[in-house]
Amino acid sequence: MKILLIRFSSIGDIVLTSPIIRCLKQQLANSEVHYLTKAMYQEMLTANPYLSKVWAIKNNVDELLNTLKEEKYDLIIDLHDNIRSHQITAQLNVKTYTYNKQRFKRFMLLKFKIDLLQSHVVDRYFSAVKQLNILNDGKGLDYFIPEGEEITPAKMPFTHIAGYGVIVIGAKHFTKQIPKDKLEILCKGISIPIILLGGNEDAYLGKQLESIDNFKIFNACGKYTINQSASVIKRAKWVITPDTGMMHIAAAFNKRIISVWGGTDKRLGFTPYNNNANSVIFENTNLTCRPCHKHGLAACPKGHFKCMSELDMQKIISVL
Repeated sequence: MKILLIRFSSIGDIVLTSPIIRCLKQQLANSEVHYLTKAMYQEMLTANPYLSKVWAIKNNVDELLNTLKEEKYDLIIDLHDNIRSHQITAQLNVKTYTYNKQRFKRFMLLKFKIDLLQSHVVDRYFSAVKQLNILNDGKGLDYFIPEGEEITPAKMPFTHIAGYGVIVIGAKHFTKQIPKDKLEILCKGISIPIILLGGNEDAYLGKQLESIDNFKIFNACGKYTINQSASVIKRAKWVITPDTGMMHIAAAFNKRIISVWGGTDKRLGFTPYNNNANSVIFENTNLTCRPCHKHGLAACPKGHFKCMSELDMQKIISVL
């Protein structure tokens, strides 16, 4: 059976589909699993041994429609459920199982703070393949780093070879980001070497934090690919991170995660999945405005950002 699995973005969401990939391949006899995503995320999937092909779109789905038709798929698993994925399923016209985003329940949580979801998104993904008798094997998330893309100890600062922790300072949306003053407290208060992870847009902040202690802190923001960042996380003693894709990569490596939550909320179902029992969630549970958005926003809708500003970083330092 030839299967096309669709998930276009983003880093964390793609990592969260990894149990589906594995279970499809292992539980369906003679199955061949292909994956369709955006080009910017293709590197995350190329080393996955359970995938036969990874297709990537650069601009729009029309680029690949004819090629996908030629594959003559028996089945599509749509784990994105948006206009683009619907365009593909309509054009290919084969049996499709679609992930139910449970939009009404999500709306009730965001608008009225009534939690009807009460399940992790991975479990919701598995509901999409229930009719195929695919069962969750309980082995958690996968992340496979291609050969040659590991950041080995020899490629790290000599101060970090013996061990380090990771702080993820980047996040796509402001209401997910740990504020600068909070990061400064962490960088000053943590005793072991630290590697800062983030994108190009976080490099300047990373440089400022690195200046606190140039020996203890290594600013890697904008220096590594997704796979290289994953390899840094793989070797870390622990990972401090907001609600980001790197958090889910850390979960795939069963790292001890100290996750710091702002405008998003664990009740949306995106906590580190099947993770290390020593992981900790830090969030401000005294606010009635959380969650303010399912993905995060460019600014706090209330103007106070108390979900992050009221968190005590000393409590995080104390659990390390």
